Formats: sequence, C-alpha cells, structure tokens
Amino acid sequence: MTAIQLIGFDADDTLWRSQDYFDEAQLEFERIVGTYVDLRDARVQERLYEVEKRNIALFGYGVKGMVLSMIEAAVDITAQRIEARDVHRIVELGKSLLRHPVELLPGVREAVEAIAADFDVVLITKGDLFHQEAKVRQCGFADLFRRIEIVSEKDTATYARLLEEFQLPAERFVMVGNSLRSDIAPVLELGGWGIHVPYHTTWSHETEAEVADDAPRLRRIASAHELPDAVRALASNA
Repeated sequence: MTAIQLIGFDADDTLWRSQDYFDEAQLEFERIVGTYVDLRDARVQERLYEVEKRNIALFGYGVKGMVLSMIEAAVDITAQRIEARDVHRIVELGKSLLRHPVELLPGVREAVEAIAADFDVVLITKGDLFHQEAKVRQCGFADLFRRIEIVSEKDTATYARLLEEFQLPAERFVMVGNSLRSDIAPVLELGGWGIHVPYHTTWSHETEAEVADDAPRLRRIASAHELPDAVRALASNA
C-alpha cells in the first residue's frame, strides 16, 4: 500500500480562475475612487488592503467581505465625500463577481480525473459558503471528490481537524494549491506533503508565508498538466 492515501485540492486559482476577477474589480474600484482623490498620493491599494485584512476576522473571505471593505475604504479615502451612486457601483462590482461563471484552468479536469483513479481526493476551499457552493456545482466534476469542505480559514488547526475526521495521519496526505499561506505551509507544518502550483496573480494576503524552496515535503510545478506525475512521484518517495 502506498504511504500516500488522500489528495486534497484547493479550488480558487488551483482548479478555476478567481483572483483575475478580483483584480479587475479592484481596478474598477480605483477608477471610482480616483474621481475624488489623486491615486498617486492616496495609497489606495495599500489602504484598501489594510481595511480588508482588518475585516477578515469579522467578514471572513470572499466577495461579500471584499465589497464591505471597499465601501469602508472608499468612505475613508474620500473623506466621506463618495456619493451614493458610486457606493452603488461598488455593490454592483460584488454582484458581478458573484454571478461570474466558473472557468476551469487548463488541464485541471483531466488531472483530477487521473489522480482520482488511483487515490481518494477531497476538495478543501475557503470563502463565502453560498458562492463556493455555487462554484462547486458549476465546475462539472464535483462527483470525483470524496468530500467537499468549505471552511472559514485554512490553517494548521483546520487541517488537523479535517485529518482527524478523515482518520488519516498527516504523512499520508498531500495538499495541492496555489497559496503557500493557505494550502502548503500549514500542511507541511503538520507533517504532510504539498504540491505548489503558483498562479500568475495572488492576493497579497496569500503571499504572507515563508516556505523554503528545498523543503523536503514540497514539490513545485508549473501547471495542472504536471500534477499526476508529481503525485505519483510523491507517493513513490513517501
């Protein structure tokens, strides 16, 4: 029996596009606020992120928390001069994000199918419950996953709880994802394995982690096409 028994997959920016749409929404937010202040002097990106980070404990992750933070930041940045019509535009940005169809990343479906033929696979994602449930329904291959877990945070405590529920020691678990902070570092800390598939754009919050390039339980690959071979290699080494 292989030492690796369960493969976990992140969802946003690992299986389907997500951050691209948030980046586009942020650019539109800057255009809205830019009618009131000089963007070069107002530190808009930095101030918005400060508000978002402060609000995570209250709103959690996802579109709704982002929109509330955008409104709060806009009121602050414009010294309360923002007009109701522009607040409404920010709300509409969020609605547009929530309605956006799922767009799978290249090779993802084939990779998950190939891995699921040899291992149990689970989906572990965080964010707004309704939005994540909708994306899982739309993705077209949710039936491949043994379990689908939508959690409020992805840290060592969450992974430890899930592994206990799975009745599986960490050394038999591999997590696949684009975020070092949420997908890789906590699992490595518990003694599990990680496969990092970086995405071309990442929210600043998800870059706040340090994982050594030569970490013995970590593999880095460029795309989903490499996933089946990377999982087989980990299983062989383990």
